[in-house]
Amino acid sequence: MTTMNLATSQDAAIDLLRRARILPVVTVERAADAVAVARALLGGGLPVIELTLRTPAALDAIAAVKRDVPGIAVGAGTVLSAAQVAQARAAGADFLVTPGTPPALAQALADSGLPAVPGAATPTELLALAACGFRVCKLFPAAAVGGLALVRALRAPLAGTLLCPTGGIGEDDAAQYLAEPNVACVGGSWMVRPEWIAGGRVDAIRDATARACSTAAR
Repeated sequence: MTTMNLATSQDAAIDLLRRARILPVVTVERAADAVAVARALLGGGLPVIELTLRTPAALDAIAAVKRDVPGIAVGAGTVLSAAQVAQARAAGADFLVTPGTPPALAQALADSGLPAVPGAATPTELLALAACGFRVCKLFPAAAVGGLALVRALRAPLAGTLLCPTGGIGEDDAAQYLAEPNVACVGGSWMVRPEWIAGGRVDAIRDATARACSTAAR
């Protein structure tokens, strides 16, 4: 795996998010489920998946998708510590996403050499990440901290920061977020509902993904 400096890895993160436009946030209990979901996402037109580190299966799931589903970029989400940064990198993650980013975690992301989307909820947090060299950040939990109004308010004072709003965004309002100039991508789980994953409903995931791609293309 190639190690990049922060400026280069941020370029890669921005490029990945801008190409995807919608980042599916997926939690699985079994690695096999992650492979099935990744194939359904690709079939629907999304070449990216964020697998959250919320279950014991998460790291195995990242490795399985990397091995079995060529053509999809695999991210590790809900990264909470420097140890998890290292574990996700060892599992083969292509990029990293955090829900929030205290200084030690920001440093671990910068040192990882991987494209990273650090999480923030306030202008102060976004400014701190910008000072570290991060130019794209996850705004989380987006709907709870101000939604579209906050995204629009941040555009002028934080003109150098692109956002990936995540949290509370769904099929009905994703297009509104994506229309904002400072939004590179939105994150969400509406196309990967837990009951579809548990029930093996890859058809439903694929169809919802295709609709999401139509939304992103508007």
